[in-house]
Amino acid sequence: MRVAGPPYRRALSVASAAAVLALIPGAVLGAAGTATASPAPPGAPASVKPDSPRAAEPLDGDGQCTFPAPPVKQTPWSLQRVLMNQLWQSTRGKGVNVAVIDSGVDVRNPQLTGAVDTAHSTDLVDPKGHGTTDPVGHGTEVAGIIAARPAASTGFVGIAPEATIISIRQANQDGTGTVPHLVTALQRAVAAHAKVINISQDTSRSTPELENAIEAAVRADVVVVASAGNDGGDGKARATYPGAYPGVLAVGASDRNNERASFSQAGDFVGVAAPGVDMLSTVPIGGQCVDNGTSFAAPYVAGVATLIRAKHPKWTAQQVIAQIEQTAQRTSLGHNSLVGWGVVDPVRALTDDGKPIESPTPDPGVLKGQDRVVPAALTFGDPARQREKRTAAYVVSGIGVTLLLITGTTVALRDRRRRS
Repeated sequence: MRVAGPPYRRALSVASAAAVLALIPGAVLGAAGTATASPAPPGAPASVKPDSPRAAEPLDGDGQCTFPAPPVKQTPWSLQRVLMNQLWQSTRGKGVNVAVIDSGVDVRNPQLTGAVDTAHSTDLVDPKGHGTTDPVGHGTEVAGIIAARPAASTGFVGIAPEATIISIRQANQDGTGTVPHLVTALQRAVAAHAKVINISQDTSRSTPELENAIEAAVRADVVVVASAGNDGGDGKARATYPGAYPGVLAVGASDRNNERASFSQAGDFVGVAAPGVDMLSTVPIGGQCVDNGTSFAAPYVAGVATLIRAKHPKWTAQQVIAQIEQTAQRTSLGHNSLVGWGVVDPVRALTDDGKPIESPTPDPGVLKGQDRVVPAALTFGDPARQREKRTAAYVVSGIGVTLLLITGTTVALRDRRRRS
């Protein structure tokens, strides 16, 4: 959805995007299926709107999620594919601060009560707030995917359940935020010594202030993870920010088949993809709900980055990002515009970590920078398997010829004796 401004939007669920048109005066539906808006009046602040209304649902329910929600006993599919004992054999993220720049994190949810550093959390919307309330629910979901503590009532748990969340609220009660708030939030996160920053939001235009704030975070050796956006339904590649800035790990959404989710924004800036469909996570007050979007793929990757930073505290942010990209489950031999270097593999990222690398490399046979396979080189020798098959055929043929000779000789000698 495009709004006036620089358009700055939350990467939320796409299930009911059409319904939001009624909430935006002057918005029209473009040919590509995305909403557009007339230019903002001169002097209007850069505003942001949600991509669509929240469409989170309980795993076993039919309606929209209400707060609190009932606890969900099942383990979500995004965690079922991960061997958690292997993932956590070295660390669970203890000692790493993760800044969640979003709509706040509700600490009343029991799985997040002890996960948030209330002393360093902040509220850029309510001067009296501390970033520990969330009228929207979005930030609470994001924080849960990263660091929700285990609970006996549910199979859901965060990727890094001993990490510390620093909540920086910059979106108000209707989900609207501003670019200046995002810039300030990035500065607060760096000042609070966050090692990882998660931004589940995007804008289609770059601003000097936002670019400078991202550059400062990268220089401070922070792993900045950002969602790629939910406007990929038209299949067109386009850059979104802050994901497309150098040094930022942009995350697209994948489904259960490790394919790009239909809504996930494609583009050369996408670093990796992660589960972003039917994502279960914590909601305000208590319980869990299911939601969709690149908003929830990004914290999945941020959780993996948190574990790597805990296990390898001397690795640079660039090395952490390269490790995640290099160990991703490839859908092509190299990088592509749909899922980047592939779908994140949490266990491999934490176990196939002998030496740090500065950048990922394509698998053999791919032309760097292009999504096509290079034909195999012409060879004049036979492959080993073909030689083995040919040798076996020669042996069998030789045995057959020998048997025929023996049989023929025997018959000839017998006939000769009879004639004698």
